[in-house]
Amino acid sequence: MKPNTLLLIVLLSLSFGAEAKRPRNQPQPGLFDYYAVAHSWSPAYCATARNDPDQCDSGRQLGFVLHGLWPQYERGYPQNCSTERLPDQARAQYAPLFPSAKLVTHEWDKHGTCSGLDPAAYFALSGKLKDKLVIPAQFVRPQQPVRTTYNDMVKAFRKANPDMPVNSVLPFCGGGGRFLREVHACYTRHGEPRACSGGQVKRSFGSCRMNEFLVQSVR
Repeated sequence: MKPNTLLLIVLLSLSFGAEAKRPRNQPQPGLFDYYAVAHSWSPAYCATARNDPDQCDSGRQLGFVLHGLWPQYERGYPQNCSTERLPDQARAQYAPLFPSAKLVTHEWDKHGTCSGLDPAAYFALSGKLKDKLVIPAQFVRPQQPVRTTYNDMVKAFRKANPDMPVNSVLPFCGGGGRFLREVHACYTRHGEPRACSGGQVKRSFGSCRMNEFLVQSVR
């Protein structure tokens, strides 16, 4: 074999190896492990973002709302996987899924572009999985603040959703662990319930590190 031919084979081998081992800081659409559906607790958001009248006007009485459908790796997550713009028609059609119209574009740009789906399929799945999670009665629209513990909230969601496995519904807190911020529910790429990654479980427990936390009342 000629030396130049051998060198070409070695270079091609290295090239294909680098492609197969592409680091995850170069995310590609459709290459992820599972979905997390983020259900934001609207009163917590509005306590710090009162300049969002779409979501936070007094009398909206919003509790859990769709923050987004987020592709996840077992470690970390991809974001902004392409520059594909959300068409105006899709923006208008799917904005009602969210508590604020501005969220639809943000969620598509950051997370939807990583799903490998077109906007219609991505937002249809977002709505389907958002509605799939049953909210325990005490957390639907509480008129008074509810004080709870991490374990009690997890148990309440498991009781309301018996098909969800252990660690598939996780609370996340803000304010140094004093207030509920949102709940994540995890699903396979095909929309079946599954446990969230170990990293998500650790972050969830660490964020709600107080002995108990407050679920703020609706406004």
